[in-house]
Amino acid sequence: MSELLARRSAPAGSAAFPVVRPRRLRRTPALRELVRETSLRPADFVYPVFVTHGRDVRVPIDPMPGQAQVSIDNLVREAAEAEQLGIRAVLLFGLPPGKDGLGTGAYDPNGIIQEATAALKQALPGMLVITDVCLCEYTDHGHCGVLLDDGTVDNDATLELLARTAVSQADAGADVVAPSAMMDGQVGAIRAALDAVGHTDVPVMAYASKMASAFYGPFRVAAESTPQSGDRKAYQMDGANAREAMRELQQDVAEGADVLMVKPALAYLDVITRAREAFDLPIAAYNVSGEYAMLKAAAANGWLDEQAAMLETLTSIKRAGADIVITYFAKDAARLLRSND
Repeated sequence: MSELLARRSAPAGSAAFPVVRPRRLRRTPALRELVRETSLRPADFVYPVFVTHGRDVRVPIDPMPGQAQVSIDNLVREAAEAEQLGIRAVLLFGLPPGKDGLGTGAYDPNGIIQEATAALKQALPGMLVITDVCLCEYTDHGHCGVLLDDGTVDNDATLELLARTAVSQADAGADVVAPSAMMDGQVGAIRAALDAVGHTDVPVMAYASKMASAFYGPFRVAAESTPQSGDRKAYQMDGANAREAMRELQQDVAEGADVLMVKPALAYLDVITRAREAFDLPIAAYNVSGEYAMLKAAAANGWLDEQAAMLETLTSIKRAGADIVITYFAKDAARLLRSND
């Protein structure tokens, strides 16, 4: 005790005095906010929405509390609420009325995403509409591309259909197209197809590093896109391979991607950081359905403070290097951030 008192009474700057005290800048909320290195804004978020046919439809998604499949009229209301909260972008996933082996609903000019995009752009011209470019929600087998007789995905045949999908979405008014099928060459095929018909200003947000992840389970319930046989490990990435992820990112840069995405976010924060350090393009990260669901479940059981854990999670994604955070928490986080202003 006497030694402690002696140290406390020693003059500042002496050898015995602890001159460096990091706690000084943690003492009050105002100090902590002043020196905070990473901040979240509602404009950082992209809000994913599942769109279905009909009117006044809202079907709750059981493994994703607070989320629902919504009809286009309700989509417009959801997007309007998001816009009022400061969220400037939505990411659309479609549930078609029927499915087939070629996923024709994905590139139907009158398909669900095409209609939803047109309705959103008419009602909310300032809202950024990002459209998912994939076939899994539209194929009766649930895979992201055309199947060969042996059940494997035909990469090159799928490219043409992905390109048609992207063009049809851009024709409908999509501001950004986001290919997620993980087919080799998909960004280049889509970029060439968009440019050929005059959509040279439509950016491509590439799902460049998309892992074959267990955290997609709730999404597949929401999008009704579970594969009917096999899995997607032959085309989505092995999550153990960070160097391969960097090659995928570099390939999409070479093919003309405008934004690079890492998916999922939380289990791959290291990949987000590597991407941020290696590339000057905007980096997006997808805080996926399973990451959302597990936090919701823990909070429902009283194991976590949902609001604190939500903000800590989203801040970690930003801190890792993401410029854009795609998250089902977007509206909840935006409300909380605005209330804290």
